Amino acid sequence: MGSAKHKTYDVVVVGGAIYGSAVAWWLTQMDGFEGRILVIERDPTYTNASTSHTNSCIRQQFSNRTNIQISRFGAEFIKSFRRYMGGDPEVPHLTLQSYGYMYLADTPEFAQTLKESQAIQMAEGAQTRHMTAAEVAADYPFYQLDDIIAANHNLVDEGYFDGGTMFDWFKRMARKNGVEYIHDEVTSMTLNPQGTAVDSVTLKSGDRIACGTVVNASGPRAVATARMAGLELPVRPRKRYTFIFDAAHPLDRDLPLTIDPSGVHMRSEGKYYLAGCPPDVDPDVEFDDFAFDHSLWQEKVWPIIATRVPAFEQVKVINEWVGHYAFNTFDQNAVVGPHSKVANFIFLNGFSGHGLQQSPALGRGAAELIAYGKYRSLDLGQFSYERIEKNHHFVEKAVI
Repeated sequence: MGSAKHKTYDVVVVGGAIYGSAVAWWLTQMDGFEGRILVIERDPTYTNASTSHTNSCIRQQFSNRTNIQISRFGAEFIKSFRRYMGGDPEVPHLTLQSYGYMYLADTPEFAQTLKESQAIQMAEGAQTRHMTAAEVAADYPFYQLDDIIAANHNLVDEGYFDGGTMFDWFKRMARKNGVEYIHDEVTSMTLNPQGTAVDSVTLKSGDRIACGTVVNASGPRAVATARMAGLELPVRPRKRYTFIFDAAHPLDRDLPLTIDPSGVHMRSEGKYYLAGCPPDVDPDVEFDDFAFDHSLWQEKVWPIIATRVPAFEQVKVINEWVGHYAFNTFDQNAVVGPHSKVANFIFLNGFSGHGLQQSPALGRGAAELIAYGKYRSLDLGQFSYERIEKNHHFVEKAVI
């Protein structure tokens, strides 16, 4: 455990993984903002953080314009990473492996949804292509497509990238720019007498830190952090499984990140392949529950990928892990911005699997709110906590 250098901070960030570090770094980029920033992280190894278990993908294939705009900026940020980091020659260039997402539709209704989403994506500048099964077969003859009616695919700025390096440099450059990180844990919060602001946070070490703004960036533990301020948040840990496998008969070209109608997804992973899925029964779990369901591969994943890609009849799992989605049970989209009553409590939660790819834009948006009291780049108002209070769902049809 380490002690904070000061007793008062303008911004206290609870959680130092991708979102805590993104908002901290972005705050150092806000013109005129000179506040003191403290990031509190309970596990600086990040062993069980969702950031450490991510598959590092980015897509523009959403149905909601705001989500598309967020990913368009995310792709720009990745491709211009060194420039955004100030041009430091030590900052690596990030590569966006753009072999795209391939959404496969096996019903007329799903095919129509894909077609409508493609029109929205194209209007926002994405290069998504709506394809017949014959067109998919011409480009990717390894698929078995007897049940497929249509598909959407995008080969521009959509695929995967090195999310671990992006996170590492958010953290490094935040520190270089004066952000303070400590290894400790927030155990409680004290509100002012009116209950309209968090005055201070108390740490496991016993230290008490006064704060101007609190940012909840605690991933799957977000509900516990919110409850310290007397607030409720519909975000719970949900397990998501990933398998890395070798194929006896490798494909002759890249495998797009293919979303099978069953919900199983798969893609190229260097010389190997990656597959993943939610469990058939998908309950809320404890934040420290990483028990692995070893039957999932044999009973669900492998039969589906071997049916869709017959070359995958002979494969061998070489690595596997389970991580957590910070799953927003309300509408499976982010909650960003202040609470309606406790106005200095900022949510940055509930990404439901979209977190890493959305961190450049949503980290920037949260920093703008803190520094200026409003969004200056993208309008992220649809993600407000107020929508939960008013029962207004953020509608996004493309959720994996």
